[in-house]
Amino acid sequence: MKSRLLALWSSHSGEQRSRMTEYDQMLVWVTVVLMLLGMVMVYSASISLPDSPKYASYANSHFVLRQALFIAVGLFFGFLSFQVKVVTWQKYAPYLFAITLILLLAVLIPGLGKGVNGARRWLSLKVLNIQPSELMKLFVVLYAADYTVRKQAYMHKLTKGFLPMAFAVGVVGGLLLLEPDLGAFGVIVCIAMGILFLGGINIVWFGGIAATLVGIFTLVIALSPWRRERIFAYMDPWVEENALGKAYQLSHSLIAFGRGEIFGVGLGGSVEKLHYLPEAHTDFLMAVIGEELGFVGVLAVVLMFYWLVKRAFEIGRQAIALDLTFAGLSAKGIGIWIGVQTFINMGVNLGLLPTKGLTLPLMSYGGSGILINCIGLAILLRIDFENRILMRGGRQ
Repeated sequence: MKSRLLALWSSHSGEQRSRMTEYDQMLVWVTVVLMLLGMVMVYSASISLPDSPKYASYANSHFVLRQALFIAVGLFFGFLSFQVKVVTWQKYAPYLFAITLILLLAVLIPGLGKGVNGARRWLSLKVLNIQPSELMKLFVVLYAADYTVRKQAYMHKLTKGFLPMAFAVGVVGGLLLLEPDLGAFGVIVCIAMGILFLGGINIVWFGGIAATLVGIFTLVIALSPWRRERIFAYMDPWVEENALGKAYQLSHSLIAFGRGEIFGVGLGGSVEKLHYLPEAHTDFLMAVIGEELGFVGVLAVVLMFYWLVKRAFEIGRQAIALDLTFAGLSAKGIGIWIGVQTFINMGVNLGLLPTKGLTLPLMSYGGSGILINCIGLAILLRIDFENRILMRGGRQ
C-alpha cells in the first residue's frame, strides 16, 4: 500500500513538473536576447550624452543602469502575469481598458501630466514616469478580443457590432491627439481594426472604415502645419532647408545606416550618436544598430522580430483551433501590436515612413514600453502554455 502511494505521488509530482516546464523556451530566449541587445545598444547610444549641457548632471552609465532596472522590473511583472489564467484576463479586460482611459485623461490635467518637448504623455510617479498610451496598446488588445467574443453574433451589423468599438477607439484617439501622440493612435487603430477583421467583421464595413480612417489621418496631417512640414521634409530630406530642419533626424539616421555598410563600424564606434542624431537611445536606436553592427546586425534584429510576430500568430491560430477564441484573438492582437510598432519604427529610421515618435519594442530606452512589452509577451506565453495543456488532455 505504501509503495503504491509513493508511486502515485511520484507520478503526480512528475506530471506537475512536466506541466510547469511546458512553455515555449524559444519565445522566452528571443525576447531576452532582444532586450539584452537593446540594453547594450542603449549604453552605446547614450554613453556620450553627459557631454551635452542638457545631460551634464548625468553619469555615463545613467541610461544603461535604468534600462537594466526596467528589464528586471519587466521580467518580474512578466513572471507574475504568466501566473494569471487567460480567462482572468478576459474577465477584467473591460475594467483595465476603462482604467487606462482614465489615465489618458489624467495626463492632460495640469499638475498630473508631465510635458516633454511640447508633448504631455507621461504621469510622473517620482521614481518612474508612466506612459498610459503604452498601457493602452496592450489593454486595447484584450478589450477588442473580449468585445469580439461577446459581440460575435453582431459582428456583421454596423450599429450593434462595429459602432460601439469605433466609439471606444475614437475616444482613445481623441485623447491621444490632444497629447499629441499620432504614432500611438495609429498603432492602437491597427490593433483594434486587425482584431475586428480576424473576428469576422463585415468586409464591406471594414473597407469603408479603413478608407474613412485614412481620410481622418490625412485631415489631421493637413490641418497641422508642423506635421505637413515633416511630410514634405520626409519626401526630400537632402534639400539643405530640410536637412537642417524637419528632416534633420532622418538625414542623420540615413547617414548612420550608410556608414554601417555590411558589417558595421564596430560596437561603440558610431559617430552619429555623438550629438548628431537626436534621440539615438530611444526612437532612433535602430540607426545606431545599423551604423555599429551594419546590415548583418539589422538583419538579425529584423529576423528576431519576424519570428516573434510569426510565433504569436501560430499560437493564436492554435488557440482558435482549440475553441479558445479570446485567447486566439489576443495572441494575434499581440502579434499585430509588436509587428506594427516595429515596422513603423524601422520604417522611420530607414526613411520609408515620415518621422514619428515610436520606440522599438523591447530594445529602445523606456520603462513603460519595456514593462508592457514583457507583460504582453508573458500573456502570449501563457496562452501557448494553456494550449499545450489542453492538447495533452489536461485542464487549464
